[in-house]
Amino acid sequence: MKPTLYYTQTSSPIGGITLVASEAGLCGLYLEGQRHWPRDTDTWVRDDEGARFDAVLMALARYFMGKDLRFSLPLDLVTGTDFQQKVWQALQEIPAGQTWTYGQLARHVESPAAVRAVGAAVGRNPLSIIIPCHRVIGQDGSLTGYAGGLDRKRWLLAHEGAELAINAP
Repeated sequence: MKPTLYYTQTSSPIGGITLVASEAGLCGLYLEGQRHWPRDTDTWVRDDEGARFDAVLMALARYFMGKDLRFSLPLDLVTGTDFQQKVWQALQEIPAGQTWTYGQLARHVESPAAVRAVGAAVGRNPLSIIIPCHRVIGQDGSLTGYAGGLDRKRWLLAHEGAELAINAP
């Protein structure tokens, strides 16, 4: 039996955000219109009144105000293969204002030949922004793939002060 998942919605400078949590912690942050939206949303329970999302809403407000670009929240990675979860853990090691290439990330997770698999795992990250998949760029410095769209990726990187060699999509 699947655990009950709760959700709420909020706005941000980059559009609407849907937050999803289990009893153990935050398990989803989805940007309005992004690719790879979960399939089982009909089982989610709306929770706009309780304190379940207070910490993440406060952390996101601080992030978007530029006051704190790091997140320290209880997370519940209830989805993903072992490999995906390994990649998602590694994404959290990329400091704000910095970028890694997919190749660097593949080497970091000790799978240097698995650059495409790493890219696929990055694309399936269920906690966009919190687990900073937007900090991963192409080998040539280009802004490749982002489930939330390249305009949002560019905005997030600029917000964090990342210097990009190439600003074109």
